[in-house]
Amino acid sequence: MASGTLYLIATPIGNLGDLSPRAIETLETVDFIAAEDTRVTGGLLNHFGIKKPMVSYYQHNMRERSEQLIARIAAGESCGLVSDAGMPCISDPGEVLVRLAAEAGIPVSVIPGACAAVSALAVSGLPTGRFSFEGFLSVNKNSRREQLSRAAGYTGTLIFYEAPHKLKNTLRDLYSALGDRPITLVRELTKLHEEIIRTTLSAAQGLYEEKEPRGEYVLIVGGAEEDAPSLLSPEDALAYARQLIAQGTPPSAAAKEAAKKSELSKPELYRMLMEG
Repeated sequence: MASGTLYLIATPIGNLGDLSPRAIETLETVDFIAAEDTRVTGGLLNHFGIKKPMVSYYQHNMRERSEQLIARIAAGESCGLVSDAGMPCISDPGEVLVRLAAEAGIPVSVIPGACAAVSALAVSGLPTGRFSFEGFLSVNKNSRREQLSRAAGYTGTLIFYEAPHKLKNTLRDLYSALGDRPITLVRELTKLHEEIIRTTLSAAQGLYEEKEPRGEYVLIVGGAEEDAPSLLSPEDALAYARQLIAQGTPPSAAAKEAAKKSELSKPELYRMLMEG
């Protein structure tokens, strides 16, 4: 008997209009749905008139429940995995189930959609070319310190998730570990009270001393500064210019290129070249 398929289905992070037609079709056609919270998913299904059997699949039961789900899918049933909001497996349950499905040769298909981390990064105004998704910081002090220590040297943009009641402590810890950096706080993304605050870590601490955080946050933090390249000494710059000339570069162009790598100006290097 052929196995079924495991579908990873992204759900809206706030606005129900963000559920794609393909996601709706898949939810309608799977045999059953594994949901992080069946009450939350039940509301989503009711909104779209979808009736499907559900099983709970959340952080504290996912290891034993994964084996049960894999057995059902291997026997021919198709399963749609959803979290309360966003993409399963991204700071939400699913990673274990996907790994077991892959080991069992079960097809896994993803139905893309909303993801708070990427959406917040896009709207942050900070560099998007390289980023590290850190998720929720550990509540264990030593693990938290180690995570922030590793993140401190990363030159790409950093992405964190945080709950409102932990935001103040997290901002203090980020400032302590990373120094004062630009930060964009994205709150209640796609919801009625969506808010995007572009500021600095020091200013963000001051802001939330005056008001209580509300809603779920994505924190987009600027990366560490790139180390400035060391400049060539005058002697090394002159040697570099002479090397370029030996390779066929005209003296004027060689002086210009060497000047870019040293504190000397092009006229100074050209004069030194001409003086021999």
